[in-house]
Amino acid sequence: MGSKWRKAKLALGFNMCLYVPEKLGESSPSSSSAAINGRHHLDVVPSRFSSDAASTSPLSPPGIDCRPTTPTPSSSGLRLPKSGTRASKRTCAICLATMKPGQGHAIFTAECSHSFHFHCITSNVKHGNQMCPVCRAKWKEIPFQSPASDHPNGRLGINPVDWPREDNWMTVLRQFPPPRLDSSRQITSLFHAPEPGIFNDDEVLDQQNVTTEGNTLIKDPVCSDSIDTIEVKTYPEISAVPRATPHNNFAVLIHLKAPHRNGGQNSCGNQSTLASVSQNTRATVDLITVLDVSGSMSGTKLALLKRAMGFVIQNLGPSDRLSVIVFSSTARRLFPLRRMTETGRQEALQAVNSLTSNGGTNIAEGLRKGAKALVDRKWKNPVGSIILLSDGQDTYTITSPSGDRPRTNYKSLLPVSTHRDGGAGFHIPVHAFGFGADHDAVSMHSISEISGGTFSFIEAEGVIQDAFAQCIGGLLSVVVQEVSVKVECVHPEMQISSIKAGNYRTSMMADSRSGSVDVGDLYAEEERDFLVAVNIPVNGSSEEMSLLKVQCVYRDPITKETVSLEEASEVRIQRPAMVMQPEVSMEVDRQRNRLRAAEAIAEARAAAENGDLANAVSLLESCRRALSQTISAQAGDRLCTALCAELKEMQERMANRRIYEASGRAYVLSGLSSHSWQRATARGDSTDSTSLVQAYQTPSMVDMVTRSQTMVFGNPQSQRKLRQVQSFPGRPEPR
Repeated sequence: MGSKWRKAKLALGFNMCLYVPEKLGESSPSSSSAAINGRHHLDVVPSRFSSDAASTSPLSPPGIDCRPTTPTPSSSGLRLPKSGTRASKRTCAICLATMKPGQGHAIFTAECSHSFHFHCITSNVKHGNQMCPVCRAKWKEIPFQSPASDHPNGRLGINPVDWPREDNWMTVLRQFPPPRLDSSRQITSLFHAPEPGIFNDDEVLDQQNVTTEGNTLIKDPVCSDSIDTIEVKTYPEISAVPRATPHNNFAVLIHLKAPHRNGGQNSCGNQSTLASVSQNTRATVDLITVLDVSGSMSGTKLALLKRAMGFVIQNLGPSDRLSVIVFSSTARRLFPLRRMTETGRQEALQAVNSLTSNGGTNIAEGLRKGAKALVDRKWKNPVGSIILLSDGQDTYTITSPSGDRPRTNYKSLLPVSTHRDGGAGFHIPVHAFGFGADHDAVSMHSISEISGGTFSFIEAEGVIQDAFAQCIGGLLSVVVQEVSVKVECVHPEMQISSIKAGNYRTSMMADSRSGSVDVGDLYAEEERDFLVAVNIPVNGSSEEMSLLKVQCVYRDPITKETVSLEEASEVRIQRPAMVMQPEVSMEVDRQRNRLRAAEAIAEARAAAENGDLANAVSLLESCRRALSQTISAQAGDRLCTALCAELKEMQERMANRRIYEASGRAYVLSGLSSHSWQRATARGDSTDSTSLVQAYQTPSMVDMVTRSQTMVFGNPQSQRKLRQVQSFPGRPEPR
């Protein structure tokens, strides 16, 4: 009878402190008194969810006072009673079945210390119940289980109850059951151990995949272990020039397109994650995340950052390695470069979930430590990159070289290895993310420019995960490296007048007869466009003239071989005696529009920084009018339409000083970063319904962003969408 009464009381969840006699009728005066007067709430101190918190019962034996007791030493910091009945520890209060570890069921221990089968409690709370079924304490964190489609084994996690469920701010920061960890490596020691003087304690790469250069080679036994070659196309601005007429600054467009990944989902069968699919034919990654955990990141910002990092960790492959650096007033390394195996992921997730926010903002120190982690590493994956996120101004400043105002001179503070002009053929790109309205957009943009990375402006907090997803979607799809484009004049009297390649390093020989562009790494199906201007001389009596030879050289990350395209692309034009109406290249015109808009944005930004917002707006408006008169605009080209929309939005963000300081500067700088590198960046709050398909955003980025947006709960239509640079709709197929 006693057993039945106990089960009934547990099921009903009475919030009482009662003594249940072992046998019917064995009550005593003291127990009766406790039964009548013992309605005391357990004293619970809310804390982070912990699976190893002690499980306790609300029941107390005779003579035990039910008032709050001294906290027991536990990771959850709960105030727990010193004793409890064994039955409640062994029984799930929802299904009343036995609850023992190792029986194939995950066990959830709530912040109030009561334990349940995970599947029982997720069913109990999914309809809005946020209270413990036993003690009726209101939880600040509730368990959830994501659909099986999100992960082959399902995902388990927790959801802060004050977050809107339809916005899906939840992520997996724990998994059940946890993988068996190496007993010789305690997780706590990774988070708090003293840092070594040299960061050469990175985890060794998979030995069967290490080449003689120390790089990782991923081979798939079914798929081809090589990739297609880069596609090179050339377009002269017009098809014919009269032979008796010279033509200066004649534009030739060089268009590159990186190969797609072989061994994708269709050709190699189903894979559990995008990361494992892409590793068949991509370079593996060493990723350092440098994260701001200063006091301004408290609350929702830190929770969203943890969520975004959880997504990154889950999508790295087992041969990719991750290290996390956090900074506030100083910086510390949470753990060395670790392979993202199941064990590595678990430890990384626990490290990220342990973060708290306080202190100032020392971006420079965080970057120093992040660069050191890549420079000092003993083993090297082919791709090395840093992701930097901050929401504030760097409290460490030195005077800039111009002396105009105090500002951190990151170029002098960071190791030469981070500079894209640092020599030795090695640099560390820093992809910087300015978070919110108070970050230092100028410094963050400067960091990305110095290193060869991109700068993204995260205006709306809810899209941070999508912004990270877009970035790693690119990093996890590098298919060619060290790309270099070489151009050489064919006609003996012709010279190159300029090479317009944005931020990419260009060079020209002294005689102006040849030049080159260092492109670096390209993501799968990523495109680049460069405009080369040449001076065409008078051409005797020939009906045709060869202008340039274009050759592309790169390194295949799979075979580690240098590839030179056997047949160089040759640019030819007609040289008739007379030309009535030459055919104008739409491709050249649209790229001229792109460059014209980028130049206008740079000029407007300079005017705005000098306090002349009226002139800045006027420059953008003049460019918008000029674009509308071009042949591509008159033909209804979507690129030109999107460029005009982008310029208009920038005008609105320069309407006054307050708006410009709050969002205009960051929006403009992220746009300049995207244009300069021809690579997608995140901008704004992503709610613009007129956003067009972007050429800068690669299919790999689209896949990863889609994965980020579809792995969430709630109504998909209510979710915010990431907006990339608006000015680059997809290119039409070349004619």
